[in-house]
Amino acid sequence: MRFFGSSQRFHSRPQAAARVAAACLLMALLGLLLLLPSRATAAAAAVAQTRDGFVPLFDGKSLNGWTLVGGTGAGYLARDGVLTCPADGGGNLFTERQYSDFVLRFEFKLSPGGNNGIGIRAPLEGGTSKVGMEVQILDDTAPGYANLLPAQYHGSIYKVAAARRGALKPVGEWNREEIRAVGRRITITLNGKKIVDADLNAVTDPATLREHPGMRRDRGHIGLLGHNSLVQFRKIEIKDLGKPEQDNRPPDGFRALFNGKDLKGWKGLVADPPARAKMSPADLAQAQQKADAAAREHWRAENGVLAYDGKNNSLCTDRDYGDFEMLVDWKIGPGGDSGIYLRGSPQVQIWDRPEGSGGLFNNQKNPSTPTVKADRPPGEWNRFRILMVGDRVTIHLNDVLVVNDVVMENYWERDKPIYPTGQIELQHHGAPLYFKNIYLRELPRNTGATRP
Repeated sequence: MRFFGSSQRFHSRPQAAARVAAACLLMALLGLLLLLPSRATAAAAAVAQTRDGFVPLFDGKSLNGWTLVGGTGAGYLARDGVLTCPADGGGNLFTERQYSDFVLRFEFKLSPGGNNGIGIRAPLEGGTSKVGMEVQILDDTAPGYANLLPAQYHGSIYKVAAARRGALKPVGEWNREEIRAVGRRITITLNGKKIVDADLNAVTDPATLREHPGMRRDRGHIGLLGHNSLVQFRKIEIKDLGKPEQDNRPPDGFRALFNGKDLKGWKGLVADPPARAKMSPADLAQAQQKADAAAREHWRAENGVLAYDGKNNSLCTDRDYGDFEMLVDWKIGPGGDSGIYLRGSPQVQIWDRPEGSGGLFNNQKNPSTPTVKADRPPGEWNRFRILMVGDRVTIHLNDVLVVNDVVMENYWERDKPIYPTGQIELQHHGAPLYFKNIYLRELPRNTGATRP
């Protein structure tokens, strides 16, 4: 047995070498396993931070991820897990990232008379309560705030939607607040009590609509809005609820004017409003039939886009509108030119020019140009958000406010105000055009203030 064993060992040297290699590999693996606990712990901590979808906006020790606009004094101080707006500091501290739909959670502590705010869907510049939205952070018990408007107290969407009062803890104690923004629905919970449940589409008071154009923004920055009073924050975290938009599917409260498939709901252009008013019903019907046939030769639905070859005339809605909010995506090529006629009157300008699009081009007495150029390069999609109430128009282009509460003049009859109702037109100007996501919601007239 020993002889055969020694002979077997002689013939098994390759196998022995393999066993040695396997043993070395096993030792190496064991060594790696010794390193895993710390890494596993870190990974587990990361999962714990995000398992419910929330991620911190404040790291507890720095202003990383934030940018200060219009800072005063010391600005904001980050120390020991607390973000402080000191009494001798402040300004607007915004997240670098922008958000559309989200849930924001945070804790705050007020000093006597404390005053701050939470900016939501806000741009970096301008008065946030107007060009974005501000959720009030306020010591409601301070004598100096005894006679505020209902929508100026804590938790209110400032001067837009009033919060229910009574949920604040005494000054000097930590409060916990949650702001949920999904589309036009804003819900605010303070210390476990729902204090705001607002549908912004229900706000129809003309004065409020004019004063707060930012409430219609789709996205923007989160901000802490300091007012030179001591307020502290901690445990600031957010869950991003934003989802990719699907073309030609209107948001809540809107209806699609273009269905993405055909020209249903649209017609060809017949003359201008004064000329149409002089036509007999029979003549108008005949002219409309001819215009419709011509429009179908040059306007077409292609892959969810309303495309125009530039060789016919404007395309019009088949019904008239009065007061409304309208969204429309548009695209032109280099040197392109077009516009949106409101109530049959020109026009919200679209073109490839240095001054940019969005101005009320045919105004003579009132501003006719945008306040800033917000166009994307030719060949890229742009979005208008147009609000028309009475004779006044407010326009966002790519979420930038470019026209604010400007009177639109009557181009066809200069001695008269803009028509109270009329069709919407996509203007022909001899160049190929592309439109999609054309949505509209009608606004009631003469309703007075409406609480959302």
